[in-house]
Amino acid sequence: MVMNKLIMMKDNVKTLADLNDFMKGNDDLGFNFTCKKDSYEWIESVLGRFDYFSFGKKQKGVLKKYLIKMTDYTDRHIKRLIKQYGQFGNLSVKDVRTRHKFDRRYTDEDLNLLAKTDNLHNRLNGMAVKKIFETEYLFYHKLEYKRLSEISVSHIYNLRQTVMYQKKALFFTKTKPRKCNIGERRAPVPDGKPGYIRVDTVHQGDTDKEKGVYYINAVDEVTQWEIVVSVEKISEAYLIPALEELLAQFPFVIIEFHSDNGSEYINQTIATLLNKLLIELTKSRPRRSNDNALVESKNGAVIRKWMGYTYIHKKHADRINLFYKDHFNIYLNFYRPSIFPEIHVSRKFKETKVYKYDNTMTPFVKLKSIPNCENYLKESFSIVDMEKLVKHHSVNEFTERMVNAQNRLFDVISLK
Repeated sequence: MVMNKLIMMKDNVKTLADLNDFMKGNDDLGFNFTCKKDSYEWIESVLGRFDYFSFGKKQKGVLKKYLIKMTDYTDRHIKRLIKQYGQFGNLSVKDVRTRHKFDRRYTDEDLNLLAKTDNLHNRLNGMAVKKIFETEYLFYHKLEYKRLSEISVSHIYNLRQTVMYQKKALFFTKTKPRKCNIGERRAPVPDGKPGYIRVDTVHQGDTDKEKGVYYINAVDEVTQWEIVVSVEKISEAYLIPALEELLAQFPFVIIEFHSDNGSEYINQTIATLLNKLLIELTKSRPRRSNDNALVESKNGAVIRKWMGYTYIHKKHADRINLFYKDHFNIYLNFYRPSIFPEIHVSRKFKETKVYKYDNTMTPFVKLKSIPNCENYLKESFSIVDMEKLVKHHSVNEFTERMVNAQNRLFDVISLK
């Protein structure tokens, strides 16, 4: 039947006009080739008889549609065959039976030995397992380990992915991270009230494998009130007194202490301290980089801008801490303006922050703008006392005093 159709096509369809007439009158006509070789020979004969590559773009399209219609091949398949015919002058069928196949080197017995070894040793890493195989064969002369003693470390992991191995092995899942129940994973929700601080650690370089001084930076979410303290080391002996001093310098009651997932803050000692002060401990959520973005931005815009990146020896921590308490923290909260964004929520609940000049003010001014702000203050602080402090010096006068104090500090640090 197929050969009769081939003969008919060869006799009756000789030009593109004949081809168009034939396709209009034979919508359901198509060849049922018994094998790929027959279909390729027919396509090759059609391309040669019509001299496909001498046609223009329009005529090539007509002939290509004809080939698609008669063979039920896809457009991409026909394009690939035409390209092959243009390159080599014929269409060849690849014989899959001639493909080279590598012999299987590691047998089911080897997989059983691998699974047995992993089960006995609680699944060690690849290098340790290979060392065991080598020892079994070379030192204990166990011949069943001969092939495995020569295996590459990377191929051990390949064998562990096979179905047979996973049926025998007790351990084939990834190691699960240890859960830490200290602190709640969520972003602070201050609802316009001060006392929700974000905390981060800044490291002042290192040299000759010796760590420099550390800064603890804490910023209030609503007022951007910022307190910085300095410590020699991030350890319990230094961190607890520094945090107590840091919390004491905030004029308002601290409600929530938010940090990233660093172990210097997420531990039982810090949790006990905060619990004693009735402060809630929260930590950043995974894949939510904005949870602690406020203090991260202050690290660059404040700490790095004023203290730089150069290594400072940890022995200067107390001297730096005194400078922070007497000058720097006062400057940040009473004299240095910050910009407070307006948050606009679209109909699709997308938040956009808009920064305006009218919302540029110091943290102290922002604190005073909160309704009934006196209710949030500690007993040892009052708005009247803080206003007297601000009026004692102008902005540039106090900043000049602070810069002079900083220069004296750096002179001492440079002397080492």
